[in-house]
Amino acid sequence: MRNTGLTLAAAGSAPAISAPFVSSAMAQAKTLTIVQWSHFVPEYDKWFDNFAKDWGSKNNIAVTVDHIPVANVAARAAAEASAQSGHDLFGWNGSGGAHLYKKFLVDVTDLVESTQKKYGKVSTIGRQIGYNLEDKSWTAFPDFYINFPSMYRKSMWDEIGMKPDTWDNVRIGGAKLKAKGHPVGISLGHSNDPNTTWRGVLWAFGGAVQDETGKKVVLNSKETVEAVKFVSALYKEAMTPEVLSWDDSSNNRYLVSGVGSMIINPISAYRTFQKANKKGADDTFVMAPPKGPARQIMGGAIEYYGIWKFAKNKEGALEFLKYYADHWPEAFKASEGYNNPCFANLVPKPMPLLSDDPTSTPRDKLSILQDSEGWSASPGYPGPSWPAVDEVYNDFVICDMMAKAATGQMSAEDSVKWATQQCEAIYKKWLEKA
Repeated sequence: MRNTGLTLAAAGSAPAISAPFVSSAMAQAKTLTIVQWSHFVPEYDKWFDNFAKDWGSKNNIAVTVDHIPVANVAARAAAEASAQSGHDLFGWNGSGGAHLYKKFLVDVTDLVESTQKKYGKVSTIGRQIGYNLEDKSWTAFPDFYINFPSMYRKSMWDEIGMKPDTWDNVRIGGAKLKAKGHPVGISLGHSNDPNTTWRGVLWAFGGAVQDETGKKVVLNSKETVEAVKFVSALYKEAMTPEVLSWDDSSNNRYLVSGVGSMIINPISAYRTFQKANKKGADDTFVMAPPKGPARQIMGGAIEYYGIWKFAKNKEGALEFLKYYADHWPEAFKASEGYNNPCFANLVPKPMPLLSDDPTSTPRDKLSILQDSEGWSASPGYPGPSWPAVDEVYNDFVICDMMAKAATGQMSAEDSVKWATQQCEAIYKKWLEKA
């Protein structure tokens, strides 16, 4: 874990009158510890740390914020739950937390419901992560979701007279551009990006891991086999073997290198490109994910906070989240449009930065992202998220299903059967616990 060393001690002794919402029990605690991933937009972390420092100063509470690599979030959560010790507030990235750790987390139903009264209903994608369908409770507080649009080098695709607006075009055009030294770049490794992207392809072809009830594994279907065959062809024809070992930052670097002709990624890659090479960024266009035979859809990653039952300052964590929600539009701006709202009225349209970005050419280049809720879905789609969904996600079953076929280890049919067996074993275990 990388500790920022940022112990945000309150500056001076703020009088009680400056913190009217803080109870005496909370004030006595004097500390609040937070852990979350190192954001791909570094400016956001700077804003958040200062924001937390300011809150601590107002309430005479020392706030410590630890930022850890995104790949370490799941392991860190497991370690803290196992030890029954750790931070007060835990920020998850992607799936793999809220439902798996329900018994270790404080019920935040009242907090979510009060936030909904102020800022509108939680979106479908936000609801899929923290909401427990069986008892209608909330285990986690939805922070934001990350969309995964398509980003492509316009000049390269113009040169071959194509646009990567369908998955067939991505494969066919990608093969032509690979021959020119500009392959498509989508990770086939173990990280959040491929976990979201390959689920998007699976759904786009009509396949899914589970049905709408969330109780039945439906992965073994002709639609899934077609999706796996497509990914295998895409890998062979339009990509290079390096994608097999990519992490979540690899395709960002790939785009910025000027080699990649297209990636599927949050706009952090575009923002990084803007800072490194404005001309290259101006030539990079952002669009909704490619259409598949069944639908146009892409996985989205949900960010959310949980409060451990063993936290030393549960009340402080709740109060911080209330304050944070009231200032969420500031977080949106600090993330440069990367963090997308989960509550309906937090950032009304036209959204700043996305509808008219003075740093982009053209200025409305990112406007498509305002409607990303319509094509983004969380890992449980088309059903609810629950522990089995989280475990399949954490075990990278869908990533491995695609990779095994793409690299020739298995046929598409056998790879689907293997993945189905993995999923059915996980679902059987959790259904027996229910």
